[in-house]
Amino acid sequence: MNLIGSITSWLLRSGKVHDPFPSHVPSGVIPIRTSASILRYQPPISPASGSIATAREPAVAQNPRSSHDLADGLFERQPDDPPSYQKIDPHFNILGQAHIQHAESRVNIETYRSPSEDDEGTNAIIRKDPFACLPPELTATILSHLDSTSLARSELVSKTWSRVARQPHPWKEVFRNETHRERQNSMAPSNQYSISGAGLGTASPIQNYKLMLQARRTLQKRWRDGRASAIYLEGHTDSVYCVQFDEEKMVTGSRDQTIRIWDSRNYKCTKMLGVPTRSSVNNRLQIQTHGEGQPGRPLEILIPRQEDIYSSGANADLQHNGSVLCLQYDDEILVSGSSDTTCIVWEIKQEYRPLYRLRSHAAGVLDVCFDREHIVSCSKDTTICVWNRHTGERLRQMSGHRGPVNAVQLRGDLIVSASGDGVAKLWSLASGQCIKEFPSKDRGMACVDFSLDSRAILAGGNDQVVYQFDSSTGTIVREMAGHQGLVRSLYLDNTNGRIVSGSYDASIRAYDFATGKLITAFVQWATSWILSAKSDYRRIVAASQDSRIVIIDFGHGVPNIDLLAM
Repeated sequence: MNLIGSITSWLLRSGKVHDPFPSHVPSGVIPIRTSASILRYQPPISPASGSIATAREPAVAQNPRSSHDLADGLFERQPDDPPSYQKIDPHFNILGQAHIQHAESRVNIETYRSPSEDDEGTNAIIRKDPFACLPPELTATILSHLDSTSLARSELVSKTWSRVARQPHPWKEVFRNETHRERQNSMAPSNQYSISGAGLGTASPIQNYKLMLQARRTLQKRWRDGRASAIYLEGHTDSVYCVQFDEEKMVTGSRDQTIRIWDSRNYKCTKMLGVPTRSSVNNRLQIQTHGEGQPGRPLEILIPRQEDIYSSGANADLQHNGSVLCLQYDDEILVSGSSDTTCIVWEIKQEYRPLYRLRSHAAGVLDVCFDREHIVSCSKDTTICVWNRHTGERLRQMSGHRGPVNAVQLRGDLIVSASGDGVAKLWSLASGQCIKEFPSKDRGMACVDFSLDSRAILAGGNDQVVYQFDSSTGTIVREMAGHQGLVRSLYLDNTNGRIVSGSYDASIRAYDFATGKLITAFVQWATSWILSAKSDYRRIVAASQDSRIVIIDFGHGVPNIDLLAM
């Protein structure tokens, strides 16, 4: 025996080390320990000398099933796969050994179950629930990478999994991932003047994102199926020309020379600016609810009862003396334009106190828009005026259209306008020069909108189609058909990727902005022309010539829909 062998033998006799090669292991076999057994590699044995399996006939173990199954799991593939290992001895011997031979190389592999490891311990190690060992923060993060269906199923695995899967964090991440995929083809607002709500709720540690996701899925399905309730607001005494809304309020302007503010939650009129003129009584509402075999009808019709509202905010010297044709607001001011040729700027935070009047146009003001520094107005007199928002000073007047300028929009240093002369124009705000023209194929244009990235221009009019132009090249990207009358109103919901149009055919249509395909249409939900229509994540609000405002609410009656509100 050499020196190393002598030292090793002494250490083993003294018990200072554990023999890595037990005495029952045959020479030439190299053991490899795993958590459940020891695997040994043995070189192939020539046919002349015989195989291990025939040289040593093993006895049957008292309870070999667990180790047998373990060996199957370690060395055998699925029945459909090409066999890599062939089991020679189906049982472990009394020492806990079993011989396995590789079918191709004929290498003998011997498994050894340690005497200190019983079957129950082996199974306990294999079947250990990882969620019972890992920190809850880590398990929640793991589940957050699932889709909503898989996350819901994980709640049924065990009590431990259910406790982790019901935590807010996994559902918050799943909600964010799914809503992000929905909005990949849309454009998130880059400024605060977009009125579209995203329907993402409020950020809160106790927010129930699972219920939010269920509500949003139901809402999206209703959009696709065109299933909504109709809510009609009555109060104006003549045609309603313009509307804008958010989660808290709706603002409308009418031919009756007033502006009304409505509560978006209970649909009650809370304020009226100006004194209404007398007019004919509203046309009788004749719309049937949705029934079997009657697609496209409202699920439910609601007409909230209104209380008497008296004029407030305006005064005889500073109120409109003509139809309120257009308006826009943000968190500070409301700007309205009228057929009396002027615009009025109102301070919202001071109970809609009128600040000043803008005078320059020679005919009715047909549209207004603004940003933090400028107010832009367009008129029937064929001109566009740019004003200082803070002082009311007129900065410049732009001419170039040969007909009434019916609509205008502002994005950064660019202004886009649409005119009855059949041309949409792109202007530089700084220089006042026309940059590019976008002609229709046939007739005049009545409405226009501008994407937030300034790449897409939408326009509609007497052609009864919605044009989408490329602002860089001036070419027509697509035409969205379907209306049977003049397209009077256009709104690009940048947040949710939808285009909403209203027409003199008394219909409202919603298109997918990314593809131009029709999402849904609402025909004869109003009794007369649609003069203005806008949308957010759950509803379309439209103003009609019949003096009503119609709210097409996809979320009415959806459980937990209020969780999506900001």
